[in-house]
Amino acid sequence: MAEEKSTTTALISSRTSDLISKALEIEAADVKASGQLGFMARALAQTTLPHSKIKANEFERSNGIYTLSIHAPRKVGLPYGAIPRILTAWISTEAVITKSPDLVMGNSLREFMNKLGLSNSGGERGDITRLKSQAKSLFSSVVSIMEEDEKAHNAFGVENIMMVRGAQLLWNPRKPEEAGLFDSHLSLTEDFYKMITDRPVPIDMRVLHSLRHSPLAMDIYVWSVYRLFITRKDVLIPWINLKGQFGANYAATPRGVLDFKKEFKKRLNEVILFYPQANIEPRKDGLLLSPSAPHIPPKLVK
Repeated sequence: MAEEKSTTTALISSRTSDLISKALEIEAADVKASGQLGFMARALAQTTLPHSKIKANEFERSNGIYTLSIHAPRKVGLPYGAIPRILTAWISTEAVITKSPDLVMGNSLREFMNKLGLSNSGGERGDITRLKSQAKSLFSSVVSIMEEDEKAHNAFGVENIMMVRGAQLLWNPRKPEEAGLFDSHLSLTEDFYKMITDRPVPIDMRVLHSLRHSPLAMDIYVWSVYRLFITRKDVLIPWINLKGQFGANYAATPRGVLDFKKEFKKRLNEVILFYPQANIEPRKDGLLLSPSAPHIPPKLVK
């Protein structure tokens, strides 16, 4: 047992050390100079995709007023994990930068994998296999965004958005370096394109990639960048509310909330390595957010 504990401690220390090194590298060059300025749709910054595979073909998360539901065909299943988060960030970024819903993905799988910062590894657990599967799930999904405010006499609104209007993926997964005669491309629906480009959240893609070992850490990073940008006074968010927003894998019990709180604090510490200006303080009864300097200075976004 002692040997197992020592091994776990060494692994955690190694991961933390690696994250600190990456944070220092990122600090050395601002996001715009590095070419890694990215964007995320506000709605997707406030709610999250599944962290791990689930059997259902519907997934729902809520942050209080807003509820985001994702529906996918049962045959392909719901998108989950780090890859659809990276893919969604790339889609959002390309749509904002090109100002077009028609996105060019490149004429080889290797070219697109490089754009996403993924490896060209094959096999069941490799990035190529997972990208193919997760892209199919993400591109087949329908997003429902509901807004319900009890303080405003139960005001209610809902919008159903299909993400992708069409996609042509002309690659050979068995030969990722092989270029096709034409570029693969992706066409977003008008509604999803508008959702992405309506005041998107600026993020550092280097940070997102550094945190890809934990989908929860990725979610906390994007959420904290957005949430602190709009925070004008101290706000305490109860742990039970945060679990409803982020803790899909934890039981709806007091024990489940405690387990979620422990994991959330661990991943928050990793995020703070990359966003040290974030005034976020875990407390016994919730998470205290205070006004903070923006993660990405507005002058770098223009």
